[in-house]
Amino acid sequence: MSEFEYSPLDAVHRALDAKMVPFGGWEMPLSYPIGTIDEHLACRNDAVVFDVSHLGTVRVEGADADERLQFAFTNDLYKIAPGRAQYTHLLDEVDASVLDDIIIWWVDDETFDVMPNASNTDRVRAAIGGHETTHNRAVLAVQGQRAKEKLATVFPDAAAVGRFKVARLEWEGTPCVVAGTGYTGEAGVEIAVPNAAATDLWTAISDAGITPAGLGARDTLRLEAGLPLHGHELGAGITSLQAGLGWVVAWSKDEFRGREALDAERAAGPARVLMGIATDGRRPPRADCAVFVADHPVGVVTSGNFSPVLGHGIALALMPPDTEVGTEVVVDVRGTGLVGRMVPTPFVPKK
Repeated sequence: MSEFEYSPLDAVHRALDAKMVPFGGWEMPLSYPIGTIDEHLACRNDAVVFDVSHLGTVRVEGADADERLQFAFTNDLYKIAPGRAQYTHLLDEVDASVLDDIIIWWVDDETFDVMPNASNTDRVRAAIGGHETTHNRAVLAVQGQRAKEKLATVFPDAAAVGRFKVARLEWEGTPCVVAGTGYTGEAGVEIAVPNAAATDLWTAISDAGITPAGLGARDTLRLEAGLPLHGHELGAGITSLQAGLGWVVAWSKDEFRGREALDAERAAGPARVLMGIATDGRRPPRADCAVFVADHPVGVVTSGNFSPVLGHGIALALMPPDTEVGTEVVVDVRGTGLVGRMVPTPFVPKK
């Protein structure tokens, strides 16, 4: 028995000579022969397709499904309605750490597809119940400046799904669920398609001139967009407030998991908050590197990489809340000091 899970599109990736790597218990494509930078720029300037089938799907159904989700997560589900999606957090009940950040697809009145991160599916299911459907479908994320234009030649109904909208659709007789969500800072949709039709849909999308892209480009894209990654900007010891995501918390709700601890942090003010750093030169900061201000270690990098659009290193870091934009910093990367400055996020705003 393999130690990894495999996407329904695994054979497609290997036929394309993708570099396959372990990720969240799955073996997934990191990049294709054109390389991460070109895949990244294809998304910013044109259109790409990612296989994100490693993401979990927990289907929660029934007359009380909305109430279960409303209690489990931080956001207010009733701000949206069937046919919409919402970003939310699942908190640790003791210290309000973010156990996972999640997108909820409200498919119809009593049906929700809850989309956790790959390695967190079991803990999310333990919190909300439901049944896992991860292994019954592939999820294709079509993203980029021209994503909808190009997708419209293959699957026009999917291309028409608006930002954070959700729809049940058919592609050549195959039922799909499509959401106007993504993780790149660009327009696009994510398509959940049954395994049996996944290869045909992937092929049709790529034949429409949409470039296959791997998880390497997905990571650099989300970093340029200032989007958090669980296990880096969110996770053990990191709360929604520290991550600068207080807008995900519906303080008007009567109750949600972890509320007491989060209320206490809100009252005291978080001791550290997530901020952006731009460094000089192409060498990037890396996760867990110390950040110095005036020779004093004051923060820590959570994610860092080279920005293909900006041409220099960028990083997200947990810093003292009074750190100002423009402050000069030095990031210690294996004994080498990278000079940089605090900058606003997103690093690359939407066009």
